[in-house]
Amino acid sequence: MVTLSKREIKKILDEIEGWEVCENRPAIKRHFTFSDFNKAFSFMSAIAMKAERMDHHPEWSNIYNKLDIILTTHEEGGVTAMDINLARFINKIYNGKNLS
Repeated sequence: MVTLSKREIKKILDEIEGWEVCENRPAIKRHFTFSDFNKAFSFMSAIAMKAERMDHHPEWSNIYNKLDIILTTHEEGGVTAMDINLARFINKIYNGKNLS
């Protein structure tokens, strides 16, 4: 798998709402806020199922109704198409399920 350049990542992220480049490492990130813990956890569960099928797992932090997700391909040392595909999936379920 090929890592994407910073330029390629920024161009792609222009098309993926809410995601941005991490400043201190080769990764992308997004913050989500939900109305309560159950909605945040439900969202995380849906992502976990997809991530497991992809064998590509996000780094995340959840505090009550807030969720921060970081995507990077550790084996490659940067952002790859797997990260972009997972970010697109995450946005799709976030927008489609109206969990916030």
